[in-house]
Amino acid sequence: MSFWDHLDALRGVLVKIAVVLVAVAMVLFALMPRIFDGIILAPCRGDFILYRVFEGITAAIPGLPQFSTTGFHVDLINIQLASQFFIHMSTSFYLALVLSFPVVVYLLWTFVAPALYQHEKRGVKVAFVMGNVMFFLGVAVGYLVVFPVTLRFLADYHVSAMVPNQISLDSYMDTFMMLIFVMGVIFEMPLLSWLLGRVGVLHRGFFARYRRHAVVVLLILAAFITPTGDPFTLTIVFLPIYLLYEFSAWLVPAARDKAGD
Repeated sequence: MSFWDHLDALRGVLVKIAVVLVAVAMVLFALMPRIFDGIILAPCRGDFILYRVFEGITAAIPGLPQFSTTGFHVDLINIQLASQFFIHMSTSFYLALVLSFPVVVYLLWTFVAPALYQHEKRGVKVAFVMGNVMFFLGVAVGYLVVFPVTLRFLADYHVSAMVPNQISLDSYMDTFMMLIFVMGVIFEMPLLSWLLGRVGVLHRGFFARYRRHAVVVLLILAAFITPTGDPFTLTIVFLPIYLLYEFSAWLVPAARDKAGD
């Protein structure tokens, strides 16, 4: 195929991707009021599933600070005239991109695949499935754990009792999208480790050698994601990230014996 033939094929793939995204975004746009009330704004209410789980755990284990769902509620305000309309549109697009992610990657793969040799295609199916599963798992952890814990802490935090919190819709959505996306990316760590292990860059000894360093770094990352001094909530965020580290170590091959190691 000539350069222009490749360009024409790429254009066809991009058109298909655009059609998929627009179609899904239109459906989400129509359903967005229900999605906002039932999903996106659910962590604003005291009866959110994570809060009820925390309340049950702290009530059952003596010595832990008691977590209460009673009276917790976050009221959002809109301070710009067009914000609600643009957030309605942008959220529809971002959610369409997230939900259509497997289809988008598959369509891009159909463009790249003909140029690869058979041995270069090995492991692509595993990487495709693993990447999608881990991304959506990270999104779920971000929505069900990381964002609610962060919201609960920041919504109740006051530098002074004279300064009430009035959280804008823009601020809420920026934090919501950022934390969920970050967790989705973090959960791709095992896939990245697996790929680097296949090309010989990473081996299991690396994870064993730097495990103590990794624990410190991951604790700092967990503290940054959830800026709270409560060891219980810090552990809730740290544990899945650390398990990702161990899972990544398990995926890569053991180091081959080398002189000087």
